[in-house]
Amino acid sequence: MKSLIWKSKSDKTIELTEKQYPKIIDDRDAIVKVTLSSICTSDLHIKNGFVPKAREGVTLGHEFVGEIAELGKNISGLKIGDRVSVNCETFCGNCYFCKRGFINNCQSGGWLLGCSVDGCQAEYVRVPYADKGLTKIPDNLSYKNALFVGDILASGYFGTELCEVSADDTVVVIGAGPVGLCSMACAKIMEAKKVIGIDINPERLNIARKQGLADYVFNPSKDNIDEEIKNLTGGRGADKVIEAAGGENTFELAWKTTRPNGIVGIVAMYENNQTLPLPQMYGKNLIFKTGGVDGVHSHKLLKWISEGKINTDFLITQTYPLNKIEEGYKLFETKKEFCLKIAIENY
Repeated sequence: MKSLIWKSKSDKTIELTEKQYPKIIDDRDAIVKVTLSSICTSDLHIKNGFVPKAREGVTLGHEFVGEIAELGKNISGLKIGDRVSVNCETFCGNCYFCKRGFINNCQSGGWLLGCSVDGCQAEYVRVPYADKGLTKIPDNLSYKNALFVGDILASGYFGTELCEVSADDTVVVIGAGPVGLCSMACAKIMEAKKVIGIDINPERLNIARKQGLADYVFNPSKDNIDEEIKNLTGGRGADKVIEAAGGENTFELAWKTTRPNGIVGIVAMYENNQTLPLPQMYGKNLIFKTGGVDGVHSHKLLKWISEGKINTDFLITQTYPLNKIEEGYKLFETKKEFCLKIAIENY
């Protein structure tokens, strides 16, 4: 079968090649026929050597939907032929962290697919702990409707969860990329009083405005962000700030724009260390929360989509067939034309 592999840290290249069809290894495994997948920024982090645990020769990809082709004998509640959304994280459900909802830190799972275990940018993929990681797609939804539930939408929701977003909050989202836009959408569902989107890309800000995800949008290259936010908050600063950009100065922007006793939720993946200037922060009494997404809300997110409360279809700006996925990577990395998310079709 066709698979896109990451070759090695030394040459930082990918290659569409042939691999053997995956096999059931454990009784909690499933084999999923991939119908639609995507390319993520974290795939580029692997390609460029920034993910230490990534295995050379691994099939890339972790955000996808598909159809169950085979099931291990210890899986109940699912059947061959079911259309499923797949969680980007692998989790057992039984360890100390899983029982507390911290599935990113599962003692036998975590981020495996497309990193240390073959992922979804292929025709078929083996999903470990499939009884936990697969969620049936409601009949009224298409594969496209459900594509981002297991990763990007889960990550956006995670940002609002970290920040404990509620009514009357003024929420700033730094980064109007796919995760940031999903955070804005989830903040709206949680009835945040004001949602403010920040990005240096005017096209992304325009999408946030047109989709009704942000009440206000600002561009740091044109606007005085600190002044604009203070004007909207009676001089206090934002109650909650979600950092979804991972840029050179966005961490600093996040804590500076948060009001005293506010919460900063960091869902961005940084390539470089960030500085925590404690003397400057002293007295602000800020709460920082960060980490990889604990994507345990797939049922809730699919329900919201099914009920029309949220729609992520607009995130797909380009679509390629699997046999042209390398072209998709080139566009996603170079951004020679406007691009939010690239979908890879297998059907």
